[in-house]
Formats: sequence, C-alpha cells, structure tokens
Amino acid sequence: MISKKYDYLFYFILSLLVVILIFVSNTLSISYKEALNVFENSSVLTYITKTSIYIFGQNDIALRLPFIIFYALSVILMYKLTLNYFKYKKDHFLSILIFMILPGVLSASLLVNSAIVVLFFTLLYIYIYQKNKKHPIWLLGLLVFIDNSFAIFFLALFFFSLKEKDKKLIYISLALFTISMYIYGFQTDGKPKGYFLDTFAIYATIFSPLVFIYFIYSLYRTGIKNQKTLVWYISSTALLISLLFSFRQRVYIEDFAPYLVIFIPYMLKMFYHSYRVRLPIFRKKHYIGSIIVLLMLILNCILTVINKPLYLFLPNEKKHFAYKYHFAKEIANKLKKLGITKVTTEDYTLQLRLKYYGIEKTDNLVLSRKKPKNIKQNISISYYGKELVKLYIYEKK
Repeated sequence: MISKKYDYLFYFILSLLVVILIFVSNTLSISYKEALNVFENSSVLTYITKTSIYIFGQNDIALRLPFIIFYALSVILMYKLTLNYFKYKKDHFLSILIFMILPGVLSASLLVNSAIVVLFFTLLYIYIYQKNKKHPIWLLGLLVFIDNSFAIFFLALFFFSLKEKDKKLIYISLALFTISMYIYGFQTDGKPKGYFLDTFAIYATIFSPLVFIYFIYSLYRTGIKNQKTLVWYISSTALLISLLFSFRQRVYIEDFAPYLVIFIPYMLKMFYHSYRVRLPIFRKKHYIGSIIVLLMLILNCILTVINKPLYLFLPNEKKHFAYKYHFAKEIANKLKKLGITKVTTEDYTLQLRLKYYGIEKTDNLVLSRKKPKNIKQNISISYYGKELVKLYIYEKK
C-alpha cells in the first residue's frame, strides 16, 4: 500500500509539472537559436519542432511541447530504472523528485535544444540494457544520427566494454565514436583560453552548488570503491572530458550535462547510506545540508516558472537568465495591433524571431532601438511596470 502511495504521488507531481511547463512555455518567446532551428537549420531538432508546429500550429506551446514530452518520458524512465535500487520507497521517491526539479533538467524541457533529447535516449539505452541484460546495438546505430554529443556516450561505452572485456562492444563503440567524430567533429569555440572556472560555475548552476560538489565526491567514492557501473562510466567520462577541454577552450555544456544528471539517483543512494550509518545525534549536518539543497531546488523551480518579476531587481535586464526568450512575441503582437505585418529590424536576430509570429521583412518600414527624426510609431515593452524595451518605427527614405 505504501508503494502504491508513492507511485500515485510521483505520477501526480509529474503530471502537475507537465501542466506547469506547458503554461510556462506559452509565456516565453522564441529565441534566435530556436528560430534558426525552425527556419534555417536542418537537424533532428528542426524535424521535431516542424512536425509539432505542423500538427499544433505556429505558436510557443507547439514549439516547446516535444521537449516537455521528452522530459516526462525521461523522468518515467529514470523512475523505472531505479525502482529496485533503493531499500526504501521513500528514498526512491525523493531521488526522482530531486531529479525532476534539477534546474538543468527542468529548463532543458522548455528549450529547443538537444539536451533533453540526448537525456531521453541515454536513459532508454540504459533501461533496455538493464532489462534485457545485453546491449541494444540497434539503438547505437540510431544514436549516431541524432546528435554529435553521443560521441561522448560511445567513448564511455568503449571504456565500459574494456572493463567488461566485451570485444564486440569494444569494436562497435570505437567504430561509432570514430564515425561520430568524422561526421560532426566536436563543437568548441573561442580563442585558446582557460574556461575551467566558467564550466565549473555552469555545472553548479545546472545542479545547484551543493549538489554538484557532492556529485563530484560521489563519482570519486564510487570509482575508488570499484563499484563502476555503466552509468558511472557515462557520467565520469562526460565530466572529465568537459573539464579537460575547458582548460583550453569553451565547451558546450548542453553536450555534456545530460550524461551527468543521470547519476543523481545513484549519488543520492550514497547520501542516504552515509546519513543512516550515523547515530541520530551525528546526522545534524547531513539533515541541514539536505534541507538547504531542497529549498534551493524548490526556489530554482519557482524562478523557472515565475521569472519575469526578477527584472525588477536587475539593474541590467540583459543579465536575466531568460532575457533572450522574452519580448519577441509581445513586440509582434503590438505591431499587429498597429496594423503592421511587415517591418525591417536593425537587429537581424530579432528579425528572425519576429518571423515566427508572422512579421515578415520589408524595405518600407524600419524597427529600430535608436530614436530617429521621422518617428511614425513607437513600441514599449514592460514587465511589472518596468520598461525593458523601447523601439521606434519609421519609414525608410
């Protein structure tokens, strides 16, 4: 009966979060990179988003719905993967709850990027492997064509197969890693420069600082205790490669983060064990630490849902974490109210974003942040009484 109670509670919270995410998706505007995926790029993300838009119409919910679905499926897979991993059902439930509201996992479900897709297929592979006790080679062939970051996954499989002395998997994983690197290369940018602290800081944001510190400790402890599972190999390989690369160049965290978050339930099992082996009088530090982490995660979850009021406390609006996902829809709606459906912007990124909302490019009208002499109209976008964007419309001579 207790088991069923937690099952019902899990599916209720997951359903509630999905509804909230759908609501939040309608409050966001398409970003420039997302607009590129819709209008110019040709990738798996493009096909996913265009299919959803074709079925549900060209709106913000349709744009983000597939990734919310991938989020829900990933959470369910993680729930099933760790179902018999914990001694107590309560531990299992809390570990999945923390996984569900991790800042990186939650935000990935709202953005058009490959992170949540990669997370889903990684968990699917592990689930099939654990259930059937053999590697789904057919799925590996599919992963090559989904995303470049699966090169990390193939490399982790290679290391794991060396440990297991699985010759077939050694050859297959190495071949797929080579093919993946040949097709995609590996995305890095910027001048040769150390980005280690930047990378560390981003990971701390994705996990929350205390969780990430304990995450590194858990990987280390699991490694030295020789309890290396497939999940451990995937997470440790991704972390080490990203940190090594960051000593010289900027890395795309979305290529690595999905492989790290899958270790969260296994990290929490270590925490539960460390907590319970101590006498009640010595558990105070663990208890206080866990309460702080939960409060931080809940706060992050709330700020992900209700983020626009943060503009009131920021002197520079561009420092808002969701700045590039705001304004475009509101600008398009105000233009339409003025009877304008065609305009040229001096900001090419805004031009592509407005295209998603039905504002096409023209040579007659110009939308500018700079105030011209021959103003025809002006548009102001404010959140909670704070003006964030002011644009001017004028006729081009």
